[in-house]
Amino acid sequence: MSTSFWATARPAERFSSAVLRQLLDHVDDDTPPSGPHGPVARLERRIADLLGTESALFFPTGTMAQQVVLRIHAARRARPGFAAHPQTHLELWEGQGYQVVHGLRFHPAGDRHRLMTTADLAAIGEPLAAVLWELPQRDIGGQLPEWEDLAEQVATARTRGAAAHLDGARVWEAQTYLAWYTRSPENKGLQGIRGAVLAADAATIAEAMPWRTRLGGAIHDAWPLALAALVGLDTLVPRMPAFREHAIAIAAAINADGAALAWPDPPQTPIFHVHLPAPVPAVERAGAAMVAEHGTQLFGRVRSAPDPTRCSFEVSVGENAMQFSPAEVVELVHELLRRAAVA
Repeated sequence: MSTSFWATARPAERFSSAVLRQLLDHVDDDTPPSGPHGPVARLERRIADLLGTESALFFPTGTMAQQVVLRIHAARRARPGFAAHPQTHLELWEGQGYQVVHGLRFHPAGDRHRLMTTADLAAIGEPLAAVLWELPQRDIGGQLPEWEDLAEQVATARTRGAAAHLDGARVWEAQTYLAWYTRSPENKGLQGIRGAVLAADAATIAEAMPWRTRLGGAIHDAWPLALAALVGLDTLVPRMPAFREHAIAIAAAINADGAALAWPDPPQTPIFHVHLPAPVPAVERAGAAMVAEHGTQLFGRVRSAPDPTRCSFEVSVGENAMQFSPAEVVELVHELLRRAAVA
């Protein structure tokens, strides 16, 4: 069986046994699949309570949830534009669905390699329907703004009549950084199967419900998805501090070794990037050879860099990565670079 280092989700073989057993521990013969006492409703109430919102609504994907709420903000304000970091998930990984499906317009704010700032938002001249913050900002190494900076940006957005929206796919990881993030807890960090919960005021949730139906998201068999998230809330959220501490130890070992660079240093969350002095094609071939030869998958995807002789990959510390010591990870990086040099 392959050993996956980078992924926070379990390999498929283990998922079918360990995770399903955990799911079954949360249900019995009297647990209804739907209704006010079913897993979906329980998850919605729990997230609303954790985030301090009036209501919450389960969606089968975060892509659907975020596009729906941005559409609502735009319709309320008669403004099609929203701002976010240039590497927001909505722009990079969702096929520009915000534009094709909903007619919205994206304004990238700031430099793609650093966090968004108040000055970046102020430089956007067009009135905005919303500003979106991805916390942590995954594609620049899981970075988080300082609380004072974030509060200033939110105030700036609201002063200009824009809504403030959190892309919270990995906000559980964010709780390990600043005290505020522990008070302000979607499903990625919970290792859920898939799905998201939109938390907001009751009026926004009421507007979102028909859009969920129109887009095919009001599925009747969503209870296993919600149940997986409930398991994650109980079993994984308490472990986030340990995940971050292990990420800090791994990053420190990589940087002390010097063959590669781990950034941020230290990691603000259990997520960070490893920057390599090797080109993308060579690293991809080397990584594939390591999987084929001894079943260790060091990364999920290689990111290119402006310098064509360099690249990077993400480390997201979860249960799998906890099985590797920092020294073992350093040796894996060395093996990757040795293979890349001859690939």
